[in-house]
Amino acid sequence: MFGRKKKTDETAPPAEGSAAQSAQQTPAPSRGPAPKGRPTPKQRDQVAARKRPLVPDDRRAAREAQREHIREVRQKQRIALETGDDRYLPPRDRGPQRRFARDWVDARTGLGEWMLVLVLVFLFTSLLLPEDARLVMSQALWVLVLLVIVEGWYVGRSVRKRAEAKFGEMERGLRFYSAMRSLQIRRLRLPKPLVARGEYPV
Repeated sequence: MFGRKKKTDETAPPAEGSAAQSAQQTPAPSRGPAPKGRPTPKQRDQVAARKRPLVPDDRRAAREAQREHIREVRQKQRIALETGDDRYLPPRDRGPQRRFARDWVDARTGLGEWMLVLVLVFLFTSLLLPEDARLVMSQALWVLVLLVIVEGWYVGRSVRKRAEAKFGEMERGLRFYSAMRSLQIRRLRLPKPLVARGEYPV
């Protein structure tokens, strides 16, 4: 009997005092990083710090920087129109198909590029000619306009066929682009012609 009582006493749970003492000796689990010596900023303060103003404080400096950027872009485009650098050309002149169309139009000699000169000659000479001669010249001028329209159609069609054979598919507006370039005086074309007459692209 005494042995069973002694064993029961040894396996009994510890007293409340000893439990409290062990709880004091065991360190509490960590709940996060140690404080950094300053309070944690609120969420609204963090959001406000990340926001940037849409309008800069120094508007004069911002305008000057924008003007300088526009000047640089225009200068690069001006040089590209002289040299044919595709990186800085305007969007309407950019791309291999546009370059192909320009080279093909510049390689030929057409009637459309002389139309403006002939119209100016007619306007000046009509002031010195009699009425009958002016009537004949006006009819000849209308014939010239009709021939130029037919030539523009032919140029657009020729460029379309060659572009489809070379690239597989023609870009939209390439025919009109080629026809309008054929109406410009060769020296005044932009971008500048990079091929000689008769030097058609392959």
